[in-house]
Amino acid sequence: MTNFFDLLLSPFRYVVSWILWAFHELFTLIGLDPNSGWTWALSIIFLVLLIRTALIPVFVKQIKAQRAMQALQPDLRKLQAKYKGKKDQLSQQAMIAEQRQLFKKHKTNPLSSCLPMLVQMPFFFALFTVLNNASKASASNSAVGALSAEHIKSFDASSIFGARLSDTFLNTLNSGAPSAAVIIVAIIMILAMTASQFITQKQIMSKNMTKEALEGPFMQQQKIMLYILPLVFGIGGINFPIGVLIYWTATNLWTLGQQYYVIRNNPTPGSQAERELNERRAAKGLPPVGQKKAEAEAAAVVVEEPKVQRVQPQRKNRKKK
Repeated sequence: MTNFFDLLLSPFRYVVSWILWAFHELFTLIGLDPNSGWTWALSIIFLVLLIRTALIPVFVKQIKAQRAMQALQPDLRKLQAKYKGKKDQLSQQAMIAEQRQLFKKHKTNPLSSCLPMLVQMPFFFALFTVLNNASKASASNSAVGALSAEHIKSFDASSIFGARLSDTFLNTLNSGAPSAAVIIVAIIMILAMTASQFITQKQIMSKNMTKEALEGPFMQQQKIMLYILPLVFGIGGINFPIGVLIYWTATNLWTLGQQYYVIRNNPTPGSQAERELNERRAAKGLPPVGQKKAEAEAAAVVVEEPKVQRVQPQRKNRKKK
């Protein structure tokens, strides 16, 4: 199973290591110290920027899927009320079938909102294996993906604020000689990673959800993501190398900023964010976003006059003289 997982991650590992190498060489070319932890940290941050820029179309699909999920909440509640108290197998199967039809009609599904994270996970695990194996590869003088043995040694020895990028909170505690720098930097990065993830999800729930969605079953999924995901990453973070913590924190901050821009400028219809946008537009003397859209749709409708078929006069036969 492990060999299959490694084989599956192999192309992602090569892509991630090649991008790291390319940015590291670029920063070295402009005068940064190739062995500095800050040079490697910048390479990781720019890796995030590149991947997240490439994932913007996926993010757009996620936004559309979230809005579709909110739009179907009234129909979903009606469906649940229809089968309330019916626990027999046939009723449950019928309810599931109708739910599928409902999702198909709105062109969405419950997993669509997790799409960007699912797409990112192979890159995350690939980076984790690259950085996590840096110490072993450095000791054996071997390469990892596109990173040569010299690059691996450089990364393994690099540090920020005295904490090596390849160190983890758990490893330094079990080493017998814990590094205070690693512990402090790891705790700060773990808190930043989990807090940014929590704020990102909270921003959706407080600003960009309609009243129907807040009262519907979709809210339960959002609550699970609000509390469970930060908890999972917070606990898992104690075993993440400092370099991986930098990657995931930078990813969360990108998501937070990107989401803030979308919610502020293109909110879900009927949400608190849309009301706040309309208040800002009213202060500038502009019409509400809903009214602007309705006017545009009304202008696009062309009412055609009914065509009246012309009656041709009948030709009278002339009498022969």
